[in-house]
Amino acid sequence: MHVELETERLWLRRFTAGDVALLAELDSDPAVMRFITGGRATPREEIEREILPAWLGWYEQAAGYGFWAAIERASGAFVGWFHLRPGAGAPPSEPELGYRLRAASWGRGFATEGSRALIDRAFRELGAERVTAETMAVNAASRRVMEKAGLRYVRTFHQEWPDVIEGDEHGDVEYALTRAEWTRAQVT
Repeated sequence: MHVELETERLWLRRFTAGDVALLAELDSDPAVMRFITGGRATPREEIEREILPAWLGWYEQAAGYGFWAAIERASGAFVGWFHLRPGAGAPPSEPELGYRLRAASWGRGFATEGSRALIDRAFRELGAERVTAETMAVNAASRRVMEKAGLRYVRTFHQEWPDVIEGDEHGDVEYALTRAEWTRAQVT
């Protein structure tokens, strides 16, 4: 296992072509997919042919950015995944943070722990000036993770989604942390 980043309780490793089953299982849980597709599972073929190849491509595109499988160090269990990469149209200095964890891993602090580690990497190693994250306005748990990881609410916005999701009429929210804010927090 090629560990790229280690936290107190997690290993973040690169995905491999052999991880299709892990992602298919994760994306087949309606609770996990509630705020993404309204609970609809991602077809295994889509993961195998489109999603995973795109994620693997990040390792060649942008050093330090991409998608990582999160593995619990104590048990070796797949917890979920994290990403840190420039969003559509954003410069490399403004990466977007994202995560999706198995329901069995919720409420254990893994999302916050992995997010903090990637935010620190973005500012310490990758020259980021601002890290952002987005979720549905009604996704209180994800918003709490963003806040615990040090990001602050920026705005509420509305965008078109292919799936009708309960609560989407309230829009999405953007959170962010600037290098200056992160640096101040390191001193205190």
